[in-house]
Amino acid sequence: MVLLGNDEFLVELTKLFQKARSSGSITMTMKRYDGRTKPHPRDGTPAVANPEYKCLIRAQSGSKKLSTVIEQKDVEKFSTAYSNLLKTSVNGLKRLKKPKKKAMATQ
Repeated sequence: MVLLGNDEFLVELTKLFQKARSSGSITMTMKRYDGRTKPHPRDGTPAVANPEYKCLIRAQSGSKKLSTVIEQKDVEKFSTAYSNLLKTSVNGLKRLKKPKKKAMATQ
């Protein structure tokens, strides 16, 4: 998994969306991240007294994996850029066909 900066992540994610447009899918995950790379000690004492929480975002398409860590101060800037990217990239979704009410009533 490649850990990228926020701007680099958005550029690579755009490329990933373009590749997946013709065929394939993209899996996105977001989770809270406190900067630890090791598990908690068994005696129950926290490894970090007051951790500054961050956001870890991962994207995967096939065998290509991307990730980035967003600091608290950069969340608003990143979220606007990320939402704009999603608006431009996720426009080719197929509309689901709803069954007609008469057909459902006869069943």
